[in-house]
Order: sequence, then structure tokens, then C-alpha cells
Amino acid sequence: MSHPHPELSAPPALPEGGLRVTAFGGLGEVGRNMTSFEYDGRILIVDCGVLFPEDHQPGVDLILPDWSSIRDRLDDVEALVLTHGHEDHIGATPYLLRERQDIPLVGSQLTLALLDSKLREHRLRETVHHQVKEGDKLTFGPFELEFVAVNHSIPDALAVVIRTGAGMVLHTGDFKMDQLPLDGRITDLRAFARLGDEGVDLFLTDSTNAETPGFTPSEKKITPVIDQVFRESSQRIIVACFASHVHRVQQILDAAVAHRRKVAYVGRSMVRNMAIARDLGYLNVPEGVLVEAKELATLPAERVVLISTGSQGEPMSALSRIAQRNHNFVHIEEGDTVLLASSLIPGNENAVYRVINGLARWGAKVVHKGNAMVHVSGHASAGELLYCYNIVQPRNVLPVHGEIRHMLANADLARATGVPNVVIAEDGVVVDLVDKVAKVVGKVECGNVFVDGSSVGDVTESDLKDRRILGEEGFISIIVVVDSVSGKVAAGPEIHARGNALDDATFDEIKQPIIDALDRAISEGNTDAYQLQQTVRRVVGRWVNSAHRRRPMIIPVVIEA
Repeated sequence: MSHPHPELSAPPALPEGGLRVTAFGGLGEVGRNMTSFEYDGRILIVDCGVLFPEDHQPGVDLILPDWSSIRDRLDDVEALVLTHGHEDHIGATPYLLRERQDIPLVGSQLTLALLDSKLREHRLRETVHHQVKEGDKLTFGPFELEFVAVNHSIPDALAVVIRTGAGMVLHTGDFKMDQLPLDGRITDLRAFARLGDEGVDLFLTDSTNAETPGFTPSEKKITPVIDQVFRESSQRIIVACFASHVHRVQQILDAAVAHRRKVAYVGRSMVRNMAIARDLGYLNVPEGVLVEAKELATLPAERVVLISTGSQGEPMSALSRIAQRNHNFVHIEEGDTVLLASSLIPGNENAVYRVINGLARWGAKVVHKGNAMVHVSGHASAGELLYCYNIVQPRNVLPVHGEIRHMLANADLARATGVPNVVIAEDGVVVDLVDKVAKVVGKVECGNVFVDGSSVGDVTESDLKDRRILGEEGFISIIVVVDSVSGKVAAGPEIHARGNALDDATFDEIKQPIIDALDRAISEGNTDAYQLQQTVRRVVGRWVNSAHRRRPMIIPVVIEA
């Protein structure tokens, strides 16, 4: 990928006593969060998440952070700290551990439990775990860590304090300041204030909602809306939310009990994550409310609730298959109610609305964020960020976790409270904290690492461009046989097209120009097969663009006989 800061060169050697901060993902995008901290030749990594592909990245399963700049230094990594259990913070961890399996993993109980199931899928069993909770302190090499409770849309989220000889760093992870959280676990502002009194030299803050004024509403604000949906629904209710949103699932379970309905999970990740949350005590499942999904067929529709994955319109998710009426045992019926209890992640809008339209076409009533308050964000809005800046009073601020507009808005908030130095960086930009001052010192290569089936990093932007062309314009294949003795076209050209509404007869008018162009090229001494293929590509490309206003992929094959 082209770097957003072409003016930057490779960073110089880290000055003695300095701390180097480099994001390999998560800055300039919402997803694949991963940041390294280097001090005295040792490295600490915070988070290692994935980004999900958008429509212009066909065939891609996941996008990983690009840690290629430290690949040959993985032995210097002291630990990987995971702030919470969302995919965009833990999902790439198995891929990192493939390269060095014994990197110590540090996180809360729920975070490590959710990660464990992923590691088993990747057959990574001999990993090193350090389970922590708020108030705990650990030391890894030159890094002294302290953990602070923060409130988010998943239980057990933690901010991390990193103390080195260069100063103190406070990384919030994803957080908000819900004062009435469903689990009673609030963001520890007293700890933030204590750290501020001690002196925070670099503050890395969640930027996702920095453009949103005021305070993020409490999760409890949704409860009456969910209750109303249950009260007004006379048939089945299907709820789609993130497979890690324990709080939302708890609200649905409570509403189901109140309205005498049975609940079943649909979707492998939902079943797995909620079992983990229940076993660890983060999810309270009332006796007798939960049943197997296949048992719901024997129950009256007005007594049924399904909690499904697919709130972001993922093509293979349970909800997408339900909308297309090709799910194994869940078939949408007229009068069913579908509740999309989630936000829209940027880039997923078309996929989500496609699912909504599919559900509505079969007669379902779809309740979503656009027509009801069925979701609140897990991220701090502008008012909360201002509050934190005034409490922490950091010397330097580095906005993280967000698109560039979010980070710029966060930077403006920091400056408004009097923060003396605010640094804006994007993926691959290197920031050094030296003598208590943070500044950009260079860049490292940092692009998209695509996971495509079993392939990791092999698919390039050029490959995706070819896929887009194939998907949008189709292709034309041309096969020509050239006599190796006479240099004349011996057979062909044989031309076929797919995906562009051009039938074979259409190409009769271009066959002779192809032969003429090859004869000229050969007479001029161009006998190399590759050069002759390029000649065919140019002739056909100009013709199809001029005659049909199309730009398909052109695949010429020249065979010497």
C-alpha cells in the first residue's frame, strides 16, 4: 500500500533512554490494532487484532497487521498484552504465534479464554499465559506494567500502564465511561487521576467516537427498547449481535425470561463465546431458558428467541443465510421480528442493508439502529475524552484506534484541554519519546497482510485489482498458434469471453487486426512469446475499449508450433 507519509524515511537508531512506539495497524482504520513499544533493545506489543475486508477486497477472509519490520526481532519481544477480547484486538494473535509460539500472552480472564479457543483452532496449545486483573502489576524485561479497569462493550477490558526509563505510558485500549454499566464495573477514573498525579508522559487514547459530542449513552438505555420489541412481537424474535457482546446477550436473556420465551444460539462463534462467558461467570443464564436451536421447531413461534451472529452482514454468517432462506433449520416467516442490536462498522453498510432488505422481503419486521435505539457504542464520546484529558493531564498525546478523521478530532480535544504536545501518526509511522517529548522520527513499511484461505500474505493489492476487474468486467482469452519456422500465424486467433455479455461472434472483426499486428511484430524481430502476447493484449484492449466501452481482463496465449 502507498504510505500516507511519503516524505518520511526510515527511522534513525533509537536514542539511549528513549521509547519507540510503532503501530502496525489500528491507526487510520477501525480494526487490526497492534502497537509495539521498544526500550533498551526489548519490545512489548499491545494487542494483535484483525480487520475484516470490505467490498473492494474480494475473496479476502481477514486482514492482519503488518509486523514485517520486527519479524527478525521477534526474539526481542517480552510479551503481548491484550486489552480485551474483541476480534480487532486479539484475532491476529494465532498468526503472530505461528512465527514465535512462546511469546508470553497477558490479558484478563475472559480475554485469554476467548483467545484460547482461537489458539486451539490453529493447533497452538503450548502457549504461555499470564492472567491479570485491574490493580495487578507485572514486569517483563524493562517494562513495568500496571492494569486499570475500563468499561467497554465486552467485560474484563483493561487499560495498560507501561513504565520504562523513558517515562510512563497510559494506553486506554477501547473504553467508555458508562456510569451505570450492566456488570457494575466502571472505568477507574480514580486510577487515571492517580496516574495523572504521578505524571503520564504519553497518553494513547481511543479515538473512535471523538467526533461524537457529549457522553456515550449507558447500556441500560437499551433495556426498555428491547422490552418493547419483545412486548410487541407476536411471533419469533431473531436477535443479531456481535458474538462477543456478553452484555447485549444478557439483556436478551433477561427479556426472554420476562416474556416467557426460550432462547437458542445460532452461529458457531456465538455458541462458543457464550459458553465461555457462562462458564466463567460473566453471563447469567437463568435455569431452563436456554435450548438447542434445533429444538425451537417444536415450540410455538411466540415463545421463541434466537440470538445469532451476522450483525455486520457477513456473507457466510447465520443471519445472512437466514435472509437468503438457505439456513439449515431457521427459515424466516412473515411476521417474525429481527433485531439488529449492533452498530454499523464503517465499510459494512452495504452488506448490512442487503441483509435487512432480504429479511424484509420475506415479511420480517427489522428493528435496527436506524429506526430504534437498539445499540450504544462501546467507545468514549468527546465529553468523556475531555474529562479524561483534564484528569490525566498528559505531557504528550497519541490518538489511536480510529480513522484519520477520528484521530484528528481527538487531537483537537486534547489541544483544547491544554495538552502541550499532540502527535498524529498512522500505521507504520514511528514515534519516539525522548526526554519526555514525543515526535515522529520516520516510518517503516506497513501495508495490508491478507489472509485468503490458507494463504497468509501471498495475495497482493495487484491480485485484488485483478479480482475486481474480473468481477466487474469479466475476461477475454485469445489463443494464437504461430509457426516457429515461417513466423506466420498457423491457427487462430480463437477468442472467448466470459462475464461481459460479449458473444464469440462479436470478435470476428478483431481477428484479422490481431493477425496483422503479430505479422508486423514478427517481421520486426519480436519473436519472444511474451512480447507477442503483449502485442495481442494491446490490440484487443484498444478495440474492446473503443467499440464496447469495456475494460475486461485480457488473457492472451501465443503458442509456438
